[in-house]
Amino acid sequence: MYKHILVATDGSKLSLKAVKSATRLAAAVGARLSALYVMPEYMPPVYGEATMYVAVASPRRFKQVVEKDAAAALSAVDEAAEGAGVRFTAVRATDAQPWNAIVKVARTKKCDLIVMASHGRRGLSGFLLGSETTKVLSHSKVPVLVVR
Repeated sequence: MYKHILVATDGSKLSLKAVKSATRLAAAVGARLSALYVMPEYMPPVYGEATMYVAVASPRRFKQVVEKDAAAALSAVDEAAEGAGVRFTAVRATDAQPWNAIVKVARTKKCDLIVMASHGRRGLSGFLLGSETTKVLSHSKVPVLVVR
């Protein structure tokens, strides 16, 4: 059945449900588990002529915060995998489009299943906020298990 499962996490409660599902599935079928945290790219602020300058995080500080968030999210997956006796690998990627990183990592790591959560946004909110899950579903050649 499945030999290598990729679970995408952002550290949220909803993605932890996907982590639990992926971990249980990996334990049941004897698969190994890779967890992916996609870090956003640093975007320097752009100001117009009439705007007030507001201090923002430096690229270095931004990276520190993002790395800390990634470590916390991946640590939760590590604990779940260890508790279930599943072999685990943490993966970090940087991409402005998380869905793109998920599809790329699944392909390069030769994963045969992607597990991820979905907020279930539809209609206008799904269009405006975007759905990473929908984009992964439409661009991935690897099967995707969606947890809600």
